[in-house]
Amino acid sequence: MVSNPTESFARPRVAAGVLFFDELGRVMMVVPTYKDYLEIPGGYMEHGETPTQAVAREVKEELGITPPIGRLLVVDWAPTPSEGDKQLFVFDGGVLDQHWLDRIVLDQDELAGYGFHEVAEVGTVTIPRLTRRIAQGDRARRKGTTLYLESGEVVA
Repeated sequence: MVSNPTESFARPRVAAGVLFFDELGRVMMVVPTYKDYLEIPGGYMEHGETPTQAVAREVKEELGITPPIGRLLVVDWAPTPSEGDKQLFVFDGGVLDQHWLDRIVLDQDELAGYGFHEVAEVGTVTIPRLTRRIAQGDRARRKGTTLYLESGEVVA
């Protein structure tokens, strides 16, 4: 019997999120109904979706809006003991002005609210690896680059 070599291949869960900012440069954090920490808008990809399609779908489902999604900021390889291998794409959502903010309608099953936070202070409202991912995404946005991360840390 020949073993299947693909059995050893990584099969990560793949998610896509977005960094939205307000006019003061603060990042949007959403309040999930199913987690005890804040998150960025986004979620897991479905079969057949690209990362950009997934993040646009998630934003529409969670926030009820369809703002343009910008360029890729970071890709993070971030396995966890409970979920195994994970690959996360984070995109630039730009500034959500009052036009978009007035149109937000939260999916009450998923989100209890949202707010904007100073990037330097998100560590007080979320988990460390997401804090690092947000900080690196903000850095990539300001520098006009894209970064590869492992558990939120830049890999040289």
